[in-house]
Amino acid sequence: MTQLPLTRREKWIYGAGDIGFSLTSTIIGAFFAIFLTDVVGILPRVAAVAIFLGRTWDYINDPIIGHISDRTRTRWGRRRPFLLFGALPFAMVFTMLWWRPPFDSSLVLGIYYAVAYVLFDAAATFVYMPYFALTPELTSDYDERTALTTTRMFFSILGGLVAFTLPLVIVGGFNPANASRVLLMGAAFGLVSAVPLWLVFFGTRERQDYMNQEQPGMRQSMKAAWGNRPFVFGLGIYLFTWVSVSILETILLFFIKYVVERESQSDLIMATIFVTAILVLPLWEWTARRLNKRLAYVAGIAFWAVVQLVMVTLNPASSLELLLFLCILAGIGVSAAHVLPWSIIPDAIEWGEWHTGERHEGMFYSLITLAQKIATSVAVPLALLVLDFTGYIPNSPAQPVSAVNGIRIVAGPIPAALLCLGIFFALLYPLGRESYTEIARELESRRKAKIRGTL
Repeated sequence: MTQLPLTRREKWIYGAGDIGFSLTSTIIGAFFAIFLTDVVGILPRVAAVAIFLGRTWDYINDPIIGHISDRTRTRWGRRRPFLLFGALPFAMVFTMLWWRPPFDSSLVLGIYYAVAYVLFDAAATFVYMPYFALTPELTSDYDERTALTTTRMFFSILGGLVAFTLPLVIVGGFNPANASRVLLMGAAFGLVSAVPLWLVFFGTRERQDYMNQEQPGMRQSMKAAWGNRPFVFGLGIYLFTWVSVSILETILLFFIKYVVERESQSDLIMATIFVTAILVLPLWEWTARRLNKRLAYVAGIAFWAVVQLVMVTLNPASSLELLLFLCILAGIGVSAAHVLPWSIIPDAIEWGEWHTGERHEGMFYSLITLAQKIATSVAVPLALLVLDFTGYIPNSPAQPVSAVNGIRIVAGPIPAALLCLGIFFALLYPLGRESYTEIARELESRRKAKIRGTL
């Protein structure tokens, strides 16, 4: 059947679902490490181990949930029931992360936070994997997918803006005296993050023809993913981009607090990055339409990599105006990182259906997020270990020069190198607008023929 264009209401309802994921993931990325070191009081190496252990559960978790959602059949669809029933557990386990248990042992505290992280990742996967897999099911149009992703990323960046600023208002400063405020912040944002998932459940519908397709087994889905050349290169683009984002989220507050020594202006600095990212979202949608997604990605990410290298040269004597100017430039790159990798992935799913006759949305999206989590489960703890190795002192009013330089390395050269690897994969990405449009047209003809054959 011919698919009607998405209405603005449908785009905004679906896009709004991402705000909860953005709030929780950004808060964890920005504040969890400094919460463990400066509020709970454990050493960076203990925090690194706890985060690594929590993250590794998703090596198994993601593909299982993706496969289950592919094979789920209910009167509500394949993906939406996960949003309905998973939203509340998602909120509850997020709150667990921000409780400071009454233990003195670093080992016991490390075990608690590792277990809490495992539970959170399991609950998060249960809802975000089906949500992401809805993208290619809502529209098959090349440019409309970019528009849909742009709408989703508006809410994602808005969530990031709120997550980088409002928790600081609630908490004040990350120190032991504010542990109860941190827990309040976690509970409030956990509950707020559950609400958009129910909105998506009630406000979207899945395509019935996808529901009726026979679903292959897990081994067959895995084989299809690795045999899908556009998907493999799209995976590389996404992976290196978002590992960079994860590292920068982790280190940014350390950078503000100890390198440029402007902790009291953290909310202004972070807001500048994310407000800019929101404002330039239409620029990247327009650029993707004029050039194509791959070339738009190369331009935006190369620009961002250069900005990061310049930004880490700042010091406490640097003016606030210069810092905010560089934050504006960084926000332009952050915007590109949010929109373009996500808009590339759905096209590879259509290529796979054209090539094999099968769809594997859940498995493909599970492998995307799994690859990111495997990388960040290593990269983020390694960033903390760099701080530990260079002599970082938890909750110290000042850090040794070696630790400040360690923060600079993690904030500049490392993410810039990873972004360049993403550019390399983008240059090799084989699917452009023309070839994708032809594939989508042929797939629509096949589906119409199949429907006629069943009548």
